[in-house]
Amino acid sequence: MELRDKNTVVTGAANGIGKAVAEEFHKQGARVVLADRDEKLLDTVVEQLNARRPNSALGVACDLSTEKANAELVAKSKQFLGFIDLFYANAGVAMGTDLSTSEETWNISFDINVHAHRWAVKYLIDDWLAAGHGYFVSTASAAGLLTAIGSAPYSLTKHAALSFAEWLSITYGNRGLKVSCLCPQGVNTNMLRRSDEATAADNGNVVRASGAVLEPEQVAEIVVETLRQETFMILPHPEVAQFVNKKASEHERWLAGMRKLQLRTLGV
Repeated sequence: MELRDKNTVVTGAANGIGKAVAEEFHKQGARVVLADRDEKLLDTVVEQLNARRPNSALGVACDLSTEKANAELVAKSKQFLGFIDLFYANAGVAMGTDLSTSEETWNISFDINVHAHRWAVKYLIDDWLAAGHGYFVSTASAAGLLTAIGSAPYSLTKHAALSFAEWLSITYGNRGLKVSCLCPQGVNTNMLRRSDEATAADNGNVVRASGAVLEPEQVAEIVVETLRQETFMILPHPEVAQFVNKKASEHERWLAGMRKLQLRTLGV
């Protein structure tokens, strides 16, 4: 997909990967609806985009942890854009640790990281199938292909997000729906910085990044290039593919290696 003159929606767009992606989409010539909980930061980004190209961006402040909020986001996006060519479900949370994590945290993790994707598509799919085209993009994580040491909620929900994207591609790919899923390792975002701070405070009982830490703008450029190719997997860190192959071909060895990494993370 070429983004010029396309109508797009990006969630989690006030900062981090979402902001960089929304800005890159806009740079490529797309109109963009940006959604985020942080209304103040969101307004700043939208104002900057509209200053470059009037009436090309709209901000929708919302908490996407409910079906109602996702339905309203889709409705407001349609009012502004008309047909939605591409919806990017990027909003995500990294919360919780182990089996002692509260039920509320588990529920929030699934609502934002998984159900928000499902709810958005629920209100988009009829339009896409009727038109014979559409594009759904989501942010999972390398944790969705592998496993995040330190956080069960993060690992489970990112696996589920990836699985949902795969299911969409399999189920609707023959009817014109394109699907891509971003699975990065470390990206220089607030989420990663909070994880680093928590690691120092509680001896590593959090999601941690490995490998090179990329800037959000680098990831956004890779996202756009992948959309041009219309391929499913977006891997800003190419080594993730090697890890996945190792996991599949030598699963017991991979598990043993991850257990050793877990001990090192805990300082044992």
